[in-house]
Amino acid sequence: MANDEKPIGTITHDEKRANIPSAELEPVMEPSDREAIKVAYERRNRDLDPQLIWRGKDLDQAELTVDAPPIYLQEQVHPKALIDDLRAGREKAEDLFGHFGLTEEDREAEVEFYRHSRKWSNRMILGDGLQVMSSLSEREGLKGQVQTIYIDPPYGVKFQSNFQWSTTSMSVTDGKLEHLTREPEQVKAFRDTWRDGVNSYLTYLRDRLTIARELLHVTGSCFVQIGDENVHRIRALMDEVFGEKNLVAMIGVIKTSGLQSGSSLPHVIDYVIQYAKEKENVKFRPLYLDKRDETTSATEYFYLELPDGSSRTMDKDEKDGDKPVPNGSRPFSLSDLTKPGPGRKYDFPHVGSKYSSRNRWWGNPPESLERLGQAGRLHARRNDVRFRRFLDDFPIRPISNLWQDAAFSSRSEDKTYVVQTSLKVIQRCILMTTDPGDLVLDPTCGSGTTATVAEQWGRRWITIDTSRVALALARARIMGAKYPWYLLADSREGQRKAAEITREAPSTHATHNDIRHGFVFERVPHITLKSIANNTEIDVIWERMQPAVDDARTALNAALAGRSDLFPVETGGRAGKSIDFTASGTVTMPSGEEAPANGFLEWEIPREPGTPWLKDQRDLHALARTMSGDLTPAKQRLAEEALIKLNAARGTSWDFDTLPERPVTPWPDAAKEALEAFWTARIARQTEIDKSIAAKADHEFLYDKPYEDKKRVRVAGPFTVESLSPHRTQAVDEHGELIEEADAAAGKRSPGEQEAENYQKAIMENLAKAGVHQQDKGDAIKFDSLAPWPGEWIAAEGQYVEGEGDDAVTRRAAVFIGPEYGTVGRADLVACAREAAEAGFDIVIACAFNFEAHAQELHKLGRIPVLHARMNADLHMAGDLKAGGGNLFVVFGEPDIEVTEDGNKFRVELKGVDIFRPGKGEVESSEPDDIACWFIDTDYSGESFFVRQAYFPGADVPYKQLRSTLKGEIDEDAWESLKRTVSRPFARPKSGRIAVKVINHLGDEVMKVMGV
Repeated sequence: MANDEKPIGTITHDEKRANIPSAELEPVMEPSDREAIKVAYERRNRDLDPQLIWRGKDLDQAELTVDAPPIYLQEQVHPKALIDDLRAGREKAEDLFGHFGLTEEDREAEVEFYRHSRKWSNRMILGDGLQVMSSLSEREGLKGQVQTIYIDPPYGVKFQSNFQWSTTSMSVTDGKLEHLTREPEQVKAFRDTWRDGVNSYLTYLRDRLTIARELLHVTGSCFVQIGDENVHRIRALMDEVFGEKNLVAMIGVIKTSGLQSGSSLPHVIDYVIQYAKEKENVKFRPLYLDKRDETTSATEYFYLELPDGSSRTMDKDEKDGDKPVPNGSRPFSLSDLTKPGPGRKYDFPHVGSKYSSRNRWWGNPPESLERLGQAGRLHARRNDVRFRRFLDDFPIRPISNLWQDAAFSSRSEDKTYVVQTSLKVIQRCILMTTDPGDLVLDPTCGSGTTATVAEQWGRRWITIDTSRVALALARARIMGAKYPWYLLADSREGQRKAAEITREAPSTHATHNDIRHGFVFERVPHITLKSIANNTEIDVIWERMQPAVDDARTALNAALAGRSDLFPVETGGRAGKSIDFTASGTVTMPSGEEAPANGFLEWEIPREPGTPWLKDQRDLHALARTMSGDLTPAKQRLAEEALIKLNAARGTSWDFDTLPERPVTPWPDAAKEALEAFWTARIARQTEIDKSIAAKADHEFLYDKPYEDKKRVRVAGPFTVESLSPHRTQAVDEHGELIEEADAAAGKRSPGEQEAENYQKAIMENLAKAGVHQQDKGDAIKFDSLAPWPGEWIAAEGQYVEGEGDDAVTRRAAVFIGPEYGTVGRADLVACAREAAEAGFDIVIACAFNFEAHAQELHKLGRIPVLHARMNADLHMAGDLKAGGGNLFVVFGEPDIEVTEDGNKFRVELKGVDIFRPGKGEVESSEPDDIACWFIDTDYSGESFFVRQAYFPGADVPYKQLRSTLKGEIDEDAWESLKRTVSRPFARPKSGRIAVKVINHLGDEVMKVMGV
């Protein structure tokens, strides 16, 4: 690696995850692992506290019962491998993809699912969040392991407001048919889940919150983001699920703009509600805002201590922020040293005055106040003495539950999703409740903001969504993201940085780059009155350094003795009086203390040498100085008159050129030297005391400000794309009988049976009427007959005529009907084709709303051709979602791919792919712009798909920041190749096969495996 190249790294985690099957290995699963298991979750006792009641709630069972199906690996992505592929001559990607393997070197363990562990990789899962969370909890042992869950559910019950229909458009118009998503899982979310309005909405959220609570660690938190339309209901719902005692915070987030209404106030606040699993054990990491950046937080600090040790009040421009304060000055506020009581009563002498607590009590004993005085922290006023609290004592304030600075900002964030959450909102929630290495879960992925934030801050993450569009956007966002390289505490660089901060020797402990030890964070002092008052080291410093101060003061008084000019005192007990250097003896101060009549006390000594003139002479001097120069004749006369009066009062003959700059009587050189020695000794004493105060003070870590190594680049760590695969399962009772048959014999109908029967009947009626269309309308299949078939996988037998005239032949088609809401997998089609072969059918026509990418590979099994007929989503839409007529069953084609040899390497050219248009019910040959992205596994093992090359011909390439950062190391042609439909060259695969996966803007996937 060249010396000027930026190292690229990732954060990996030592935790393990369950070994789950890939889509390719699904056929070798144990039957018991394939079946969805039913899991019961106990609900809270309804008699415990008040609760929200809605229609249908009283019909709920005492337990929430959820199917927990297996989750299947679809893709394994290592973003660093993709960047390394662009950097010629880098380490082989195979070494990186080894991260996804099992933790044990046991080949057999790879197909023993759920019984072994594999290295951790973050997870992006397609499927219903309820079932996915249940599967994670029960099948994979994540119950009680999640630290933070962030849920951003639909704010209301309007279908159009919640989902994005394409990766290319965030425009979702209410009621516009072209903008209605046709994804089966999303349609179910509206048709089935919301069909009873807000009542179904509440059931939907209550069930998911119930399982979310099961997943949470005992110290964990659950956040729900919601608008004011339903915030009151969600609060009551979470009281019921988590218990009202576990409410942690209800956070108001100010939006950049509110909905305007002529009849009401604009709505400018969204809410984030935080509940803990157990509030008394909840993990909390405080976050802070800088007071210096907030006018409202720093308004109480309107006094200044100047670098010379003097102090003054800020002027108006300084208070308003229109003028900077002098360099080196320290803003401070004044705090009361008394309290309402009870406490202590005594008179406290300070700088020659006596102070009492009046009708209150002192909050500290006399020796503590004396120590505060020695530390320079007491501010004497006419009637009381106060504590000087500097802004830099604690320059931050804890964030409250009103976040005015967290709204979505288009300047700092690229918006890709119609309902995209601000990074700062999720970032704060995660940083407050997790540590690096903790697990974060988001069952409402959207554009992947939670995953992005968790990745940036070194947290493990799992994100879930029912929308393929959402996951396509999130996947691209994570793949192309550039993150700061934060210094790990468990690294040599981190140890050196920590030593630099604490001024201690670096640790000699071995380092392992373990993210669980966290980052090296910035820290700020937290200096309090108590920490100063109890700091006995101040006494030691005072005793050691005070003699030098006293000696210099004595020398100053000796140098000024016998002078006739009177020195006006402005501070302390003698304020308003003058020191007569010719006097003798002592005077009694208001505090009762004795002081020399002809000399200074410490607090009376000026910063600059010289005895100030009398006030009227100082006024004449100021008038003469300001009126001199290029003035009008009238103002010139005023200046001249002031100078004449000043000369008469002082017995001098100054003109404008010889008039002194300062209205003081000069001191002799000996006095000047003594004054300089005094301030040198006093500042040295104060510096040592301030160091002691800082060293003895507590420190607060800034968890949102870790130190960064700007010479390094970080990309996302390895992650997987996964999905639920719905199966037709037949439950068997304890007697070995099918439950459905046993219920039928007893005169019962199983839950959902009527809906399933109606669905099958509707599909067959439409299929008989519409037939199956292909790209060429002349090739449409019209059924002469279509009748139900009593098979396990085959739903109907269809007969149609193939050919014309004497060549016409009647074919028997086995019709497979996929689930109403879900995706058909390869295993389903294999089982159906085998059944069709055994029954003597000529062809299988598989009708489904969605096919898994691996299912698209299967076009023939033995002699049985398999057609994939995509069903128009109109078949399961109702009411406002109906889009009218059109082709209802259309065969979905495969990618047109050509592999060419390029020397001793290969290239893949994607010439096109048939794209199903749900709004039209047609298949069209695609142009490159219709393809959101396409991936190549350049050495496909047949067991799992590794994304080794990625291209984005019809979308924005998600590598903007990385391209800018690495522009000197990766040439422009390599970056431009990411937009092409011809791949970069790759070596001959060891497996002899490659796999190409193509994804369109609607989230549809198709995959093709080829031998090379």
